[in-house]
Amino acid sequence: MASSLLAVVVDCENPRAQANFWSRALSQDVAERNRDEYLVSDPAGAACPFYFMKVPEPKAGKNRLHVDLVTEGPLDDEITRLKELGARLVEVRRDPDSLQNPDTWAVMEDPESHVFCVTSRSTLTGWV
Repeated sequence: MASSLLAVVVDCENPRAQANFWSRALSQDVAERNRDEYLVSDPAGAACPFYFMKVPEPKAGKNRLHVDLVTEGPLDDEITRLKELGARLVEVRRDPDSLQNPDTWAVMEDPESHVFCVTSRSTLTGWV
């Protein structure tokens, strides 16, 4: 029998602040599960939850795993919204037109500098 994804766990210095940011970014609920541990989940249960845990050590180095968000609206509007919530724009990238499925996306960082990307349905190609 195969495993299934339970949650994406994020180690952080301030799990409550991180959970608040991500719950607003994703329009999902936030709940305290244990002391210094917060679950951000889709009330409909359709999306994989995020679980934020306090760890003693600071973030070191580049993420080797990141999440990609997609918006139905314009990419620039979503970048502005996420920045207002506390994210930082690193850069906007565009694949070369020579690729079969070129995309445009923004590389961003959450309030604790975890890297994530955001794109728009209007700038995605080749995804189901």
